[in-house]
Amino acid sequence: MTAPPIRATYSLVDHHGTPVTERSYRDRWQLVQFGFTSCRMVCPRALAKLDDVLDRLGGAAAAMVPLYVTVDPERDTPERLKAHLGATHPRFTGLTGTAAQTGDAAASFRVFTRRRDTPAGHEVQHTAMTYLLDPAAAPARYWPDTRDAESIAADLTAVLTAART
Repeated sequence: MTAPPIRATYSLVDHHGTPVTERSYRDRWQLVQFGFTSCRMVCPRALAKLDDVLDRLGGAAAAMVPLYVTVDPERDTPERLKAHLGATHPRFTGLTGTAAQTGDAAASFRVFTRRRDTPAGHEVQHTAMTYLLDPAAAPARYWPDTRDAESIAADLTAVLTAART
């Protein structure tokens, strides 16, 4: 799989309240997933799969910074992201911001989002992809939600091995 045709830029706040951009994590591989904490099925499954990927990488996972970028900034405050990820996926750093900031981040990754009102509040439909940025914060790879943990881990292992040579 080749690099996606995206800009992969963002200016957000992490779940500790610290402003971050894609350059904040230079010298580390960024594994980027978009989603929202109120999602009941797709997002939890995607995060669990990426946890499995990181487990399969073993010690090589230390080269990764797994990021979860919200598509629902109205509800996903830094505090909510920190509590949610801390309880379910502690390796991930949650990123949020204003609606304009998260919208710009989604657009730079070509992530489609659409808010849909429901009787219980609202949901946010969005593209289900995982993106990899290299240590220079340039787009390197992407995987659709249909790829399984084993194949993503194998691809990541090959990418990391090639980068070391």
